[in-house]
Formats: sequence, C-alpha cells, structure tokens
Amino acid sequence: MKRLLLTLTALTGLTLAATAARADIKVGFVTSLSGPGASIGTLYDRGMKAAFAYQSEIDGQKIELIELDDGSDPTAATQNARKLIQQDHVDILIGTATAPSTNAMMAVANELHVPFIAISPVNIKVPENGHLWGVAMPQTPSLMVKVIADRMKKEGIDTAGYIGFSDAWGDLVYNGAKAAEAEGDAKITTNERYSRTDSSVTAQALKVMATKPDGVLIGGSATQAALPILALKKLGYKGPFYGTPAMLNADFVRVGGKQVEGVKVSAGPVIVTSQLPDDHFSKEIGTKFHEVFQKVNGGDADDGFSGYSFDGWLLFLSAAEKALKTAEPGTEEFRKALMDGIYATKDLKGVHSVYNFSPDSAYGVDARSLVVVQLQDGKWVYQP
Repeated sequence: MKRLLLTLTALTGLTLAATAARADIKVGFVTSLSGPGASIGTLYDRGMKAAFAYQSEIDGQKIELIELDDGSDPTAATQNARKLIQQDHVDILIGTATAPSTNAMMAVANELHVPFIAISPVNIKVPENGHLWGVAMPQTPSLMVKVIADRMKKEGIDTAGYIGFSDAWGDLVYNGAKAAEAEGDAKITTNERYSRTDSSVTAQALKVMATKPDGVLIGGSATQAALPILALKKLGYKGPFYGTPAMLNADFVRVGGKQVEGVKVSAGPVIVTSQLPDDHFSKEIGTKFHEVFQKVNGGDADDGFSGYSFDGWLLFLSAAEKALKTAEPGTEEFRKALMDGIYATKDLKGVHSVYNFSPDSAYGVDARSLVVVQLQDGKWVYQP
C-alpha cells in the first residue's frame, strides 16, 4: 500500500512528503494508482491534489490528507479503509476509483461509523435502520443513463445494443438502460459483458451486430471503454455510439483515436466549463477548479473524475466547518457531526452539480448535473 501525505508549501503550491506532525483534521483518501482501474484512479488523485491546494485548512485548523492505493482491488480497499480508521484515526474517508471497491469502503464506513464520501458512481441503498454513513458525489448511474437515453431517442435511435463491464458498473448502466426503455426510450437488444482486463471483445461484438441495433450503448470506462467500439468498427458497424461520464478521460480518447470520434456521452458540466453560459451554476467554481488544477498538475482537467474528487472535498469542507462548532477532531462526536453536516448540505455549488443531501438519500444531485457532449477532433464539445 502506498501512503502519501499532502502538504502545501508557499513556493511550490503542493509537496508530497511524509510528516510526523499531527493535523487537526484527518482525511483518509483511497484511489487506484495501480491495477486496471489506475487510468481512472490517477485522475481522482489529480483532482484531490487540486482540491487540497484549493483549501488545506478550515478556520485556522490544518487538514492532514492521507492517501492509499487500493490497486483496483476491493479487498485492498477494505483493508485500506480499516487501516485509515483504526490506525490513522481519520475523521472521514473519501474514495475510490471503481464501483466494487467503493462499495467495499462503504461497508466499512457503515460498520465503524465513519463518514464516507464516495467519488465513483455506485448504487447505494439506505439500510433498514436508516443510519447510512456515506453519500455519493457523482450523478446517479440511472440519471447518467437516462440523460443519454433521452438523447438517443431524440436522434431516432429505436434499438440499442448494450456491451459493458461484467461487474457492478456494467450492471448499473444496463439496469439504467432497461429502466429508460420502460419509459419509452430505445429498446435494448443485448446484454453483452466483458472484463476490465480483457484484450478482445470480438465474440461479444458479433452478438451485438447480430441484432442490427440502431446504436450501441457502452457500459465501460476509461481505456477499456474503447475496446467494444474498436471491435465493432473493425467488424463494419456503422451506427452511432453512446456512453456515460465513465468514458470522459484522455486515455479513452488516446486509445480509441479516430475510431471513437463522434461518440456522445452524458457528462458533468465541468467537462465543458469554458463552453458554458456565464450564468451556469458551474461556471465560476468550475473556472477556479481548472485554474488550480493547471497549477498543481501541469495540465488541464479534461476528465470528469477529477471533478468528483474536488466536489467531494468541497462537501467535506462545508460539513467540517459546521462540525467544528460542536466537536473536536479525532472524536466520535466529530465524526457524527461531520455526517450530520453532510446531510445538512443545501445548495452547495460544485463543478458537477448543485448538491442537496438528506438522511433519506445518499445522492445530492438532480438533472442540472448533466449535459451531453460529443467527441470532435479529440475534444469534448457541448451539445445543448
């Protein structure tokens, strides 16, 4: 496991360094810096670096950020969460890059009563006792799919083949597509799956082709989301491709090249900040995010994942400001106050959404959190 401490310096803005000084508030951050989820995990990491550079203290109390790599493994994510809570005594957890690992961290947070901010799309159910110790920043998978399914219908797509990951994320996209179908959107003709580590999906692509769909919906992410498109194009498929925010990163564009040009996906507005009208809720904070991201990481934020980390940090800051008024960091009372503060969040403007949370729901987003973008000449272009 890789352990990183993030601290700010006046000259460089951000330095990764070990330190023995105990911070007033401890945050445990888990992402995938290795393994098949690393192409996404590193983006969450860059977003968190930008977030920490944006604000590293609250009312004069410094924040210590402890980062661990889960290797894209749910077992490692579970171990990391337990270590951060039981050994490092963090006040809150934020993570991670894949849905299975995020679900694993949520289970630990619920068991040990530590607030958890999920930054990857997951399907979270409020337990029967009503005490949920976590929320999710991303747009709900069903909303992500519904927005793009509505666009497909608008463009005359009556049937759509589906090919996605053989894991929780693949299930979420497929279930969302079927729910949209029940509401009058495109009929889903296939349910083909592949592993995140597969190097070929030719067999699945042939089955999709056999149904002669008007379009194809991809339920993959990052580099591996390009695999079905490349396979289908090689087999001669001429229809359009659609997807979700999971495909919004430079590696997908790099691996897919010209073959993925024209794909349309639902996206958080942060992807096209500069293209948004000035009165859009995301314009001001999104511009600040892109500026600090550029300074810290040496390049622009051209993905949606880093924005989830940034918004998760904004939520933590807002909740911590409230919690500090009633409890001391490092205590059970502070953890509970943090969770209460999260649930009390109203109209918090982030780069992806305007967030409103409550104990009755782990999600704080609505339809304002998504736009449709198309890949044109290697760039994502806003499609009003």
